[in-house]
Amino acid sequence: MSRLRTGLLGLNFACTIFVSAFLLFQVQPIISKIILPWFGGSPAVWTTCMVFFQTALFTGYCYAHVSEKLFRPLTRLIVHLSLIGLALWTLPITPDAGWKPTADEPPTWRILCLLAATVGLPYFVLSSTGPLLQAWFTRALPGRSPYRLYALSNVGSLLALLSYPFYVEGAFAIGQQGQLWSAGFVLFAALCVVAALIDWMRHDKASVTSRAVAASDLAIKPTLTQRSLWLLLPAFASMMLLATTNHVCQDVAVIPFLWVVPLSLYLLSFIICFDHERWYVRQWFGLGAMATLGAVAGVDQLITGGHGVAFSFTQELVLHFAALFFLCMVCHGELVRLKPDPKYVTEFYLLVSAGGALGGMFVSLAAPALFSTFFEWKLGLVLGCLLAAFVVLGSQPNSWFRRRFYIVAPLLLVLFLGASAASDAKKARCSDMLDVTRNFYGVVRVVERQKEVPQLHQRNFYSGRIVHGIQFFEPQLRRQPTAYFGPNTGVGRAFAHVKQNENIRVGVVGLGVGSLAAYARTGDYFRFYEINPDVPRFADKYFTFLSDCPAETDVVLGDGRLSLQRESSQQFDLLVLDAFSGDAVPTHLLTREAFEIYLPHLKADSVLAVNISNRYLGLSPVVRGLAEEFGFKSVHLISKGDAPRGLFDAEWMLLARDESVLATHRVDSEKDDDGPRVLWTDDHSNLFEILR
Repeated sequence: MSRLRTGLLGLNFACTIFVSAFLLFQVQPIISKIILPWFGGSPAVWTTCMVFFQTALFTGYCYAHVSEKLFRPLTRLIVHLSLIGLALWTLPITPDAGWKPTADEPPTWRILCLLAATVGLPYFVLSSTGPLLQAWFTRALPGRSPYRLYALSNVGSLLALLSYPFYVEGAFAIGQQGQLWSAGFVLFAALCVVAALIDWMRHDKASVTSRAVAASDLAIKPTLTQRSLWLLLPAFASMMLLATTNHVCQDVAVIPFLWVVPLSLYLLSFIICFDHERWYVRQWFGLGAMATLGAVAGVDQLITGGHGVAFSFTQELVLHFAALFFLCMVCHGELVRLKPDPKYVTEFYLLVSAGGALGGMFVSLAAPALFSTFFEWKLGLVLGCLLAAFVVLGSQPNSWFRRRFYIVAPLLLVLFLGASAASDAKKARCSDMLDVTRNFYGVVRVVERQKEVPQLHQRNFYSGRIVHGIQFFEPQLRRQPTAYFGPNTGVGRAFAHVKQNENIRVGVVGLGVGSLAAYARTGDYFRFYEINPDVPRFADKYFTFLSDCPAETDVVLGDGRLSLQRESSQQFDLLVLDAFSGDAVPTHLLTREAFEIYLPHLKADSVLAVNISNRYLGLSPVVRGLAEEFGFKSVHLISKGDAPRGLFDAEWMLLARDESVLATHRVDSEKDDDGPRVLWTDDHSNLFEILR
């Protein structure tokens, strides 16, 4: 074969793999962002999508393996071209609004069914491309390693991910993104058809076949241990990818950037390791993993252990993402050291993809059933340290540590579990955990404190690691609004204004423990919207704000935005937005499209109160941007906390059409509304514009 023809063949295979990988990972943030507002903006939306994509990747690799091992050349060509044609027929990929959920169905399975119906077949075809084309490449160009094509595919994947938050998300509306992706799939289909025809035409050439058979006869068959590690190493890396993403999103915001960065680091480790073995230096990456994983565990203990230590948004992200990168380098570096002869390439990728799917399923499906907290993340930190220690200390075949690792590792794991139990016992001496539960929307728990002191006896409601509600049980304090809702807070002043009228109607997006019901009077009507089904149960079982409320109350289960969209006008005198999960910002509730839903439910002289209290982000520019967009006046109110009274530092913004409504309750802590303005939409929300 001439050098020119060889080059053209290689170029076709490279372009096909690159385009398929780019589309494979570009579609993930596109489709996830489309459905995010439909399912309450929970971090679990992304992890559930990742489970689907990893499982679809595995099924694509299964098909590639079966196609190579069992199909004749003509059969393989016909089947693959038919699949490409069917995938083209399903375009475009944008889901219909009929997929929006109702309040009484499990969101996980609806998301999986939605993805299967909309993007399932195109994604399946794309996912099979990598192993198939590497097998075709091996036949077309025998003697040349196909593994660098895998590194190239990961470069395409990485570019797809990085281009989304930094360019695509801001430059194109969601509908345009779907159209551009569909056009890219048409280009991929044309390239893939050419590659399939080349493989079919060259498959029966004696010169190629004889060389391929001769090479395969010399291949060393992988052992059971090797095959097991092909599965377990990527499974652990995938588990920590999703566990870290869950952990970060729970306390910051559920946005594409915080999905894309950890996934990009995960892919970068694949690129580095599969490009050439020399890039993976076992000792250095092992030491890096041990140091960063240990640091993450230490920081988490400082933050959650009541030591009064705080870290910035950037510091926490850098540390968490560094630990994830070093751990993925260790997992994927060890995986590359175990890669087989090209004869077994499809089996190798099949088990690697199966491991990725298993890791994702463990975090999204098994862990919520097994653990009442995000325990898999902490467990992963310890297992990651053990793996890194094995890589560093056990690199020599006959080293003392390697020979005793299988004894030392379980002992270290037991020590970790014992230390965790001791830490929990220490916390229990100061408080009693009454209940804790985990579901699709996160972890919530109720803690009782100071039972022995009647004046201080209280219960705290946590979402993630953030206190979202407090109630005192001394009779004179029981109906006192606490936490972010005291009389001197922005929402307290909003109530002071609207209560000048009789029989007011109040809507609250985010129930918490029902603290705002403390402001209710006989004849008033309070309507709470809550997406997490465990929150109303906790509010009724462990707190009395709702049961003590003299007003008529309703609790609507489901996402507040979707519920309001379905309802006729509620004519609220006051609408309160307070739907945080952990410290995560409910971005889907603070967009132009969301406010278009709220407006029909407000009276002409009503007040809209937005809780913008946040450790990491200054949300006032976003609310000011929305106020300007819809012709509201706004005021920014900051109140200081009072720990003995159960009050926290709080920031609220009040919006009203009539400026005199806001002027009625001006205070020293008011900030002017002449600051910068940022308008978020469902298409675009950039956290870097509002970092503190």
